[in-house]
Amino acid sequence: MSKSEKAPFFPGWLFLLAMLTALSPLSVDLYLPAFPSIARSLDVESAEVQITLAIFLLGMSLGQLLYGPLSDRYGRKPPLYFGLVLYIAASIGCMLANDLTTLTASRFFQALGGSAGVVICRAVIRDRTTTAQAAWAFSMLMLALGLAPILAPIIGGLLLMVMDWRGIFAVLAGAGLILLISMHFSMRETLSRHTAERLGIVGNFRRYANLLGNGQFMTYVLIGSLPFGGMFAYVAGSPYVIIELYGVPAEHFGWFFGINAFGMIGGSQFNARLVARFGPATMLKYVIIVPAAASLVGLVATLTGVASLPLLMVCFFIYMTSMGLLSPNAVALAMANEGHRAGSASAIMGCIQFLLGTCGAAAVSIWSMPSAVPLTGVMLLLSGSGLLIHILANRQNLLISQGSDI
Repeated sequence: MSKSEKAPFFPGWLFLLAMLTALSPLSVDLYLPAFPSIARSLDVESAEVQITLAIFLLGMSLGQLLYGPLSDRYGRKPPLYFGLVLYIAASIGCMLANDLTTLTASRFFQALGGSAGVVICRAVIRDRTTTAQAAWAFSMLMLALGLAPILAPIIGGLLLMVMDWRGIFAVLAGAGLILLISMHFSMRETLSRHTAERLGIVGNFRRYANLLGNGQFMTYVLIGSLPFGGMFAYVAGSPYVIIELYGVPAEHFGWFFGINAFGMIGGSQFNARLVARFGPATMLKYVIIVPAAASLVGLVATLTGVASLPLLMVCFFIYMTSMGLLSPNAVALAMANEGHRAGSASAIMGCIQFLLGTCGAAAVSIWSMPSAVPLTGVMLLLSGSGLLIHILANRQNLLISQGSDI
């Protein structure tokens, strides 16, 4: 299918993709307010319940490697059927769990199922769009990804007022069922039989190896994933900085977190308006420096003792807003030349994003000191590494030229 034959945008199918993409972050955050009640119900400490979150992130990372080659071989819809059915079954398993081991195992399989939507939605967009259109579409997905972390804890808290923690997993199972039915009736297969490739296990590993050795592809993956890891560091470290260091009441933390999440949403929508005019490569060229600059200002202010909560919040806001402009363009450019293996390319990208995100969050947790240095330092390290890769790649001409954006 040539670029000129790509299907036009239809809000209906893009909305469905956004909901499929948001299912996993919704599953991460919806049950967070229920941690204390889960601990009491299963007779464990609240800290022990956190293992279910870490296992979910691990399942998200590994699951994407599974669905990529499956979607390139069997089409986009069959793996989605499997993933959503697995997600629904695992959500029911979480609902019925009577011990932490069962809940943890069910969360792992819930992540394996939910990760199908993340991988395949990127591949579907690559199937149906040009590079510039894809950057616009990924900006729309960023809207869903930005809203989910804001709304999920609030919705979870409201649900706990009318049901127990098991009811939250029943709601997630219901959401999976609704998406399964919607996908069946309103989503068309986008992988052409002529381009589908039937690879065995060895062939799939060879494909992953080829992608990992593709300089242009991996350059864009790392440019997008390293600052993404800094975003996870912010998610993990901001409660300590805002609540513990600067004394913001815990019940007000959501407002501070939400402001920055809305910044990411605003950035993604701003990008959607600009990318058609300037192209994703040009946008990325000027945006890549922003998160590194914001985290550098925060780190220097902290080290020199002039940091204040308003100053740090401005730095965090700029960083998160820039992610709304950076990530869609990096993803679109990485996927631009991978039409015949879009599922596998999407899987590699998602796996690396979550691995770096997990590393960013872990680094902030391990690097313990009574200041914002660990948070701003990790954010600078990761975003600065992305900027450095962009600079070096430009010198080696590994990046797509501006003229091929549209």
